[in-house]
Amino acid sequence: MAITSTGLNAATNAEYAPTTTVEDKTVLGKDDFMTLLLVELQNQDPTEPMDSEKILTQTSQLATLEATENTNKALEDLALSLGSSQQYSTISAIGKTADMGSNAIVLDEGSETTFEIYFPDEIERGNVEILDVNGNIIKTIDVGTNPKGVYQFTWDGTDRNGNSVESGIYYATASYTNPNGDDLTTRVGAYPIESVRFDGDETYFKVGSSYVSLTDVKEIY
Repeated sequence: MAITSTGLNAATNAEYAPTTTVEDKTVLGKDDFMTLLLVELQNQDPTEPMDSEKILTQTSQLATLEATENTNKALEDLALSLGSSQQYSTISAIGKTADMGSNAIVLDEGSETTFEIYFPDEIERGNVEILDVNGNIIKTIDVGTNPKGVYQFTWDGTDRNGNSVESGIYYATASYTNPNGDDLTTRVGAYPIESVRFDGDETYFKVGSSYVSLTDVKEIY
């Protein structure tokens, strides 16, 4: 079974449509508050001017409203800054390994399935094992002799006897030996992080030939 080293770029270019911001007129702002106060002062009855205590109360309310708006704006700016800082800090993950937490692969009966495995060491010889849910090896694929890297494999959906297996979830692992004679293992679901892509508030890691969301990564090491 031939294997190929992967190097596909799955990045896509998103198109964005301009949005129109509609001003909310259901809530009075500090400018509206000041306008109402001035209009009230201009139209007061000269024979019965507004109580100074009432004016002070409204002025105090205005000051409180302005302070609240400034505080909310500061908190929004801080949250945005922290969010950007945390997002860009993921760049330091490049070169590390992202683990998806599972080595499962899905097969539809009568068809084949393709998956990728990362070999962190040179391969002298070895096999990929396809396991059922009980951990039984139902198929092996020869790895051959290759440099370390991410390799793509295709399973034709048959067992060792050439019989088609049922649709379902299976698991893929690999046992191999490096040139020093060390016995090593690896599996589907753990890959080196090649790059980081930002799409709005979402962060994606390039692993193998595809991009995965940061939320799908269970561990980075």
